[in-house]
Amino acid sequence: MKQRILLFGGSGVFGFRLADRLLKTTDCDLIIAGRSATRCEETTSKLKTRHPASQVQTCIADRGTVSTAALRKLGAFIVVDTAGPFQASARTLAEAAIDAGCHFIDIADARDYVAAFPALDAKARQLGVLAVTGASSTPALSNAVLDALTIGWQHVESVDIAISPGNRTPRGLSVMRAILSYAGRPVRLLEDGAWRSRPGWSLLHRKMMPALGGRWLSLCDTPDLDIVAQRFPSVRTVRFFGGLELGLLHLGLSACCLLVRAGLIKSLLPAAGSFLKIANLLQNLGTDRGGMLVEATGIDADGQSVTAQWSLLAKVGDGPNVPILPALALIRRLLEGKEDMRGAISCAGLLKLDEIEREFSGFKITTELTHSRPDRRHQ
Repeated sequence: MKQRILLFGGSGVFGFRLADRLLKTTDCDLIIAGRSATRCEETTSKLKTRHPASQVQTCIADRGTVSTAALRKLGAFIVVDTAGPFQASARTLAEAAIDAGCHFIDIADARDYVAAFPALDAKARQLGVLAVTGASSTPALSNAVLDALTIGWQHVESVDIAISPGNRTPRGLSVMRAILSYAGRPVRLLEDGAWRSRPGWSLLHRKMMPALGGRWLSLCDTPDLDIVAQRFPSVRTVRFFGGLELGLLHLGLSACCLLVRAGLIKSLLPAAGSFLKIANLLQNLGTDRGGMLVEATGIDADGQSVTAQWSLLAKVGDGPNVPILPALALIRRLLEGKEDMRGAISCAGLLKLDEIEREFSGFKITTELTHSRPDRRHQ
């Protein structure tokens, strides 16, 4: 008998991609859940057209109010949350899934949400289920990359992570709200061994990214700022940057952040809809090429200073698939009975890099890993 997967947010930019990939590469029945009957039915219809032999159903439910009884009745093996935004979101769905005896996975990139998630660990262990948060680009993929980059290292000194999507790739309101939730507001990060507060979307700089060229980047508030510092106790600096390909949009947002930093307005969040409309008006500009960069410095197994870099390039608009691939890898592991861990944890360190990279198959996504040492010829 096929296992049932209940997917919240299947009508969104990321959720639809995960649903499509699940039906294409796994043997499961899928239930698309959401508040809008119209959107759920439209999504289900599209998926049935693409996968006529698959079983796809619709369920009208709100992730913020769904009950344990409702989840039990649906008989889901895994409940997946791609709805977002997770900033300021309650753990209602995760708690209900655990109480119903379902495994749970989300793609949360919200720092406070991910940090508080282990509060559900005792109940998840008691009921014998696995609940995982952050099965996305951050912190799942970023930490899988760091583990691969720093194998055998004696010491990790600094970590910089950056993501810059192509301007022509689809974007949704949830992503815009996530960015604006911290833009201009204090972000706590580790710099030179001390915890400091910097404004969100500050530390503006231009970075050469492999195969993409120069991209504007600014400080983002993500779970990695805490998790990397916890997982690598020797690290002295951890920074996470995000970028918008078009300078007009990136620098425009930086300018708007000054209103928040000056205390003239509390937040840019109420303007999320307007920002999205402006971004969509300019969507035909730029490219459909996005990328991710993870850089680490430290001391390797031979006691030598080393810099390691991993880069990802996504072409032809395949960038929005990257955030759902860690979740897909974990779902696959559970469906195949290869995951025995139980409890409520973040996805950092749970998946290996090669596991996630196997999910790149079929997409125009390539990666490159390099190590370099300082030139000692003149020392």
